[in-house]
Amino acid sequence: MAVEFIGMIGTQHVSEIHPASGQVVNPEFVRRFTRAHEDGGFDKVLVGHSSSTPDGLQVAAYAAAHSERLGFLVAHRPGFVAPTLAARSFATLDQFSGGRVAMHVISGGSDVEQRRDGDWLAKDERYDRTDEYLEVLVRTWTEEGPFDHHGRYYRVADVNAEIRPLQRPRIPIYFGGSSEAAYRVGGRRADVYALWGEPLAETAEQIASVRAAAEAAGRTEPPRISVSFRPILGATEELAWERAHRILDQITTARGGHGSFTGKRMHFGAPTNVGSRRLLAAAEKGERHDRALWTPTAAATGAAGNSTALVGTPETVAAALLDYVDIGVSTLLIRGYDPLEDAAEYGRELLPLVRQELARREAGLAGAPV
Repeated sequence: MAVEFIGMIGTQHVSEIHPASGQVVNPEFVRRFTRAHEDGGFDKVLVGHSSSTPDGLQVAAYAAAHSERLGFLVAHRPGFVAPTLAARSFATLDQFSGGRVAMHVISGGSDVEQRRDGDWLAKDERYDRTDEYLEVLVRTWTEEGPFDHHGRYYRVADVNAEIRPLQRPRIPIYFGGSSEAAYRVGGRRADVYALWGEPLAETAEQIASVRAAAEAAGRTEPPRISVSFRPILGATEELAWERAHRILDQITTARGGHGSFTGKRMHFGAPTNVGSRRLLAAAEKGERHDRALWTPTAAATGAAGNSTALVGTPETVAAALLDYVDIGVSTLLIRGYDPLEDAAEYGRELLPLVRQELARREAGLAGAPV
């Protein structure tokens, strides 16, 4: 089974334990960050989105121009530009990058965040709009001739884009969310359904919900599944846990963290999105789950994003990642609290172990696994 590894890049050095410093867009840092992931063997990097951060497509375009192989999963919120315009923008970057673009659709979990860009729809309406948005977007990429669309949220006529994606039949669509509305839309539209890192049993339940939604939508092949974590590695178990507690102390001292796309800077009171509430519920059940899952970092940050950790030696964390592969996960999104340094360490120490074990299984070799 092939497993895809996705990291994450930003335009400055910042995380829950590192206050943002320097210019908001640091080209030299973007180049270094991109190179760390490409040299480390990552398949793609996520380029995040918020109402206050640099435009993801432009960040991805710059990073693509300074890399050769790495793919770019660009977060995108439907509703702020027309789906036909978004289709052309992504298709243009796909052509310039040599087919290295994917779209990560996030309908929006925070009303406060959405309203900063002028969106006043309620959550369920946002998912309904996303459903229609993706229909028009995909048709713009794939229809052979002009088409019209008259829907609840969008009305277009005589659409016939000259620019199409280099990838065929189209650019891959990743989709995030943990609500019933998210399952319904993502189950119908997504190529890859993205979840945050919960305990194995709860993750299996979510996978079953996504697959049931896909079946209800008439799909014969369900979306592939992505799960995201924040690995904390150490040369020994003791050193890994010492580092984990130092990170937690720094987050707590900063009253929820300094920045990045998680942490309380991106949070507004108690979370309203189901994904964050699920992470907090897991944290309430206990600090440690399964082989290496650790939840206090999610609790400390308000679970505003992918914030649960996997703690241990590279061998322990690799085995924990493989536990998720064994229940049906095929994409692993990992990023660290020391973003640049951790990306390089994952490439040296973690990714090779997972891939070696998968190759061993593929070859049918006996012997002790990772």
